[in-house]
Amino acid sequence: MFFDLNIQGSGLENNIKMARQASSYGWDHINFSYNQNDFKQALTLKDELHENLDDIIDFDFTLEIESKNINEIRKTANNFRSRASCISVIGGDLKVNRAVVENSKIDVLSRPYLNRYDAGLNHVLSKEAVNNNVAIELCFKDLLKTYLAPRAKVISNFRDIYALHAKFNFPLILSSRAESVFDIKTPQDFVSVFSQTGLAHEDIEKSFKTAFDILRFNEDRDKMILKGVRRVDDEA
Repeated sequence: MFFDLNIQGSGLENNIKMARQASSYGWDHINFSYNQNDFKQALTLKDELHENLDDIIDFDFTLEIESKNINEIRKTANNFRSRASCISVIGGDLKVNRAVVENSKIDVLSRPYLNRYDAGLNHVLSKEAVNNNVAIELCFKDLLKTYLAPRAKVISNFRDIYALHAKFNFPLILSSRAESVFDIKTPQDFVSVFSQTGLAHEDIEKSFKTAFDILRFNEDRDKMILKGVRRVDDEA
């Protein structure tokens, strides 16, 4: 099963085009990402998207928070937690990176390396990501849209994250962050490119399962009493 939790959402027509393209390339599920200003409006597209995509591909919505204000991130995550199948925060700022991996109500720290000369992660943050089950997201587009020295820096940061992942085993997901049909690539492209940057094949496969697990966990999140303990209906 191939899951992409970060396809940049826009209008209805473009979303349908990208979803159809993703399906034709072999993806089983996509999430349209919207920031905190557009997320409520995006949810109003859900019924029309179902009408056009029900027999083609599964989809849902990711709330992608972009802010350097820690209090705003926390408040936004709390406000939208019950309405988003996935909550992601764009990283890059070390304070943001730390606040995200310490918050169990957030699912994904996206691009901790963004606009940095290092990976944006260290041993301490890696352990927090494990403790709070926060996934680290690497975006294919950061390789696709960079060249020469900037691309070399992205690959170097990816490899630093791979090394931390191998040591601490925090959740890791791979996403496209596609904005148009031209940015969407096949799952096999993902496997080929990320393996060439040094990520083990089994870790690539595991990343797709991790994306699935995030969605499945959030379906039952309101029944979670604490980590690993879920309320069930007693039908006996």
